[in-house]
Amino acid sequence: MGRGDGTGRIVSPEGADDSGTGILHVDMDAFYAAVEVLDDPSLQGKPVIVGSPEGRGVVSSATYEARRFGVRSAMPVSQALRLCPMASVVEPHFDRYVELSARVMQLFRDVTPLVEPLSIDEAFLDVRGARRLWGSPGRIAVDLRRRVRAETGLVASIGVAGTKHVAKIASTLSKPDGLLIVAGADTEEFLAALPVRALWGVGPKSAEALEGRGIRTVADILGTPAGVLDRILGAATAARIRRLSRGVDAREVQTERIEKSIGHEETFHEDIADPGVLQVEVLRLADRVAARLRANGWEARTVSIKVRFSDFTTVTRSQTLAEPTAVGQRIGAAARELLAALELRQAVRLIGVRAENLVPAGAGGAALWDDDAEWRSVDGALDDAAQRFGRGVITRAALLRPERSIRAVSHHPPLPRADPGGSP
Repeated sequence: MGRGDGTGRIVSPEGADDSGTGILHVDMDAFYAAVEVLDDPSLQGKPVIVGSPEGRGVVSSATYEARRFGVRSAMPVSQALRLCPMASVVEPHFDRYVELSARVMQLFRDVTPLVEPLSIDEAFLDVRGARRLWGSPGRIAVDLRRRVRAETGLVASIGVAGTKHVAKIASTLSKPDGLLIVAGADTEEFLAALPVRALWGVGPKSAEALEGRGIRTVADILGTPAGVLDRILGAATAARIRRLSRGVDAREVQTERIEKSIGHEETFHEDIADPGVLQVEVLRLADRVAARLRANGWEARTVSIKVRFSDFTTVTRSQTLAEPTAVGQRIGAAARELLAALELRQAVRLIGVRAENLVPAGAGGAALWDDDAEWRSVDGALDDAAQRFGRGVITRAALLRPERSIRAVSHHPPLPRADPGGSP
């Protein structure tokens, strides 16, 4: 597989055979970092890290110039700067990323209505029905890359194949700024040389189990008796992996994707040991989660918290609610209850709140008596104020505590990354 720093990339020559294809996977290269360079051309060609330069910020994105020094997303900025001390560190501007993402996605939809966004910076496109308008899949990919660059100033890498799984692999191999086409007839040969870790659903543990038995490539999987794979991976997983190894993937491009969860986290600049302060932060995060639920028309059946201690030990706890909700107070109460039941054996480095098992708002039916009517009014006032003046201008009195002098780095990508299309 290609490397995250862009070395070892593979691209197709001009006019490559695209017969038997029709699925595109488009992935914007180093998206957050690319937007920052677009807005500040003096950064062009330099190592750039997107993240908070102070305290315990983590890397949200990095240019390929920085990645070649070993910088990776989710790495502490302090560690990234040790690897690449000459890098420029810029604060993330999420509103700007959302704005440009919307423009890019519209360019995709100009080509075909069959667009499945996976995250803020990548999507699948089914262009099989667009041939008469725009040409073959390979031609469409070439033109789309050119148009994205011309109209946004950003760079996209594209994989073209007959299935979502192979298109995703192809785009990864072509990065940065590349196009890789895998003709239908070439699919099995293309896959055979890849490491087992390239297959969707083969995580670190499964990969170690396979590699420990000498099964290192996709060709090795195809050459392994079915019964042996069943014993290593389990029958269901083994059957799926065998299908993917042959290039079989029946998943269609889904234009409507259900968001699986919504969450917010923050990493403190200094570890927090005071349970009262943590309770306030949990309520603050719960309000932000609830606001996003309401904005997107969802309610949550489950609330979970994530706590990372000073030694980096991380625990999660969850609670299923009696009824689905998008009320900040209700989500906050559940999160605070989970936190209160947790043994705080060390000071806390990171805390997060997540809403899970989402359902469309109102799916639970209308109750004869709404116990949350007053809290809904509070949420409505907060939403209205946020829309008019910006979030945080008006807040709950419970959040106005002296302890809020603490500093923290928030982690909240505008659109969460989903798995690539669900199970095949």
